[in-house]
Amino acid sequence: MSDRAEGSLGHPEGRGTDSEEVVAEVRADATVDKQALVQLIQASHLVTEDLDLDHVLRQLLTASRALVEAHFAALGVLDDDGEIGRFIHVGMSPELVGRIGDPPKGEGLLGAVLSGETLRLQNLSDDPRSVGAPLDHPAMEAFLGVPITIQGSTYGALYLTNPSTEAFTTEDEVLIEALAGTAATAITNACLFERTRRAQRLHATLSEATAKLLAVEDGEVFGVLAESLVSLLDAQLVLVAVSESVGKELYVDTARGDRAAQIQGSSVPWMNCVLSRAMEGEPGITPVRGDEPAPFTDDLPNSSMIAVPLTISGERVAALCANRAADETPFTKDDLEQLGDFAAQASLAVALAWARADRLRMEMVEERARIARDLHDHVIQKLFATGLELQALASTDPALTDALGSHVTRIDSAISDIRTAIFALQTEASADEIRHRVLEVVTEISPTLPSIPRVTFTGPIGLILEGELADDAVAVMRELLSNVARHAHAETVSVEFAASDTQVIITVDDDGMGPPSELARRSGTRNLDARAQAHGGEFTLSPRSNGGTRAQWQVPITPGKMS
Repeated sequence: MSDRAEGSLGHPEGRGTDSEEVVAEVRADATVDKQALVQLIQASHLVTEDLDLDHVLRQLLTASRALVEAHFAALGVLDDDGEIGRFIHVGMSPELVGRIGDPPKGEGLLGAVLSGETLRLQNLSDDPRSVGAPLDHPAMEAFLGVPITIQGSTYGALYLTNPSTEAFTTEDEVLIEALAGTAATAITNACLFERTRRAQRLHATLSEATAKLLAVEDGEVFGVLAESLVSLLDAQLVLVAVSESVGKELYVDTARGDRAAQIQGSSVPWMNCVLSRAMEGEPGITPVRGDEPAPFTDDLPNSSMIAVPLTISGERVAALCANRAADETPFTKDDLEQLGDFAAQASLAVALAWARADRLRMEMVEERARIARDLHDHVIQKLFATGLELQALASTDPALTDALGSHVTRIDSAISDIRTAIFALQTEASADEIRHRVLEVVTEISPTLPSIPRVTFTGPIGLILEGELADDAVAVMRELLSNVARHAHAETVSVEFAASDTQVIITVDDDGMGPPSELARRSGTRNLDARAQAHGGEFTLSPRSNGGTRAQWQVPITPGKMS
């Protein structure tokens, strides 16, 4: 630590909060000449002229380097865990930086400055706290480190080395401390501006998402949320994960962004990670450094991930998860807070959207019931009465018996057709629901396939596929189509849903490269096998005679299901 004149700034916490006050204090310092003061004023204006935080930090680094004519300059910013989360530097080429490797963690001399201690050394290697430099790191001798303190807490530190003269002077120290004080004010203002901008962006995103949620179909709700979050958080990928219960496998219901087609519809085992904890109700962010397991490591290696629970009407239904690639700025606690605010407020719109969809379904069911009643109470009765009158008329004149008999037969046939229509109206709602869900999945995954799959339904699908069995059937079809999209390299795909009073069979045929190896097959079909076995059924994967693969999922129907 250097000796300072009596009029110097003292500890960083004591600096003024306005750049003019800082400059006034420096003007009173006998160690600072007028030319240096002018340079300080110019540097302070450079740092405070912008409200964008990234720009403020880079301007601070550039201005401090020029102010004391240092060859190398760096700025370390602490993250939420008290380690250097950002390390910005000037003076080294990108090629040299690439050879040096990872940025410092904030140990040794760097850590001492981050603890609030200003350091001015003629040769940094002489200090016992020096931990040395990585291979290929340029030689550095004279060193000046100044902490940046905001409201009593260390925000980061400025590091300068190798001045144009032999060593940094007391004047250099005073100037950089003064600039750090000005920077503290500029950083505070930039952070406040950033929070305001975040709030405005969140409000605009929520307004747009709410409008879309109240206009989309029930099954597209998660897609709207994911698309909104991609832009709100500048995320590479956003996914909505669900699970049957805590501890069971995690399933990606919806994904938007990079690699969304590969990840949507996939499943991973339950593991102690941010996604699983969000399913349990705890928001989380991946640690900057740690060995915590992460889902989807094949598709998202070393990514930064944040996740929060999505709670609708008091029930935790899913987890919202955002990802950034390893070469992007990692998520912060501010990002996690913004995701949590979005989930809390968007949940109200989702609840309204689902309530609206339920109301429309109820109105449709009621309308079908009304039509069925009208057909039964009015149309059938009138036709029946007409048939009786024709029969009575035929009995009065034998010559009319044959002619009127054919008309009576046609009336009886019409009555039978109307009764069939009435039955269909009373049961079609459930049949339409499962068909609608199946076609939604096909529409959703079709962009990842070379052509739109051909879908056929056989048998009383709506009467058989209900409740948990329907949920499993839709999930199975989603996973089968996703597997075709990822692995089959097929040109055409067909899907058949067949139901009878004894079993349900889902068959997906493709003309691709054929079944995978035995090991890959066991790994990739574990979820499908488990879902089939849960209903007493089985899943098979076999080659087709004319090339490609046939995936068949079949489960028995409990006796009495059709009654």
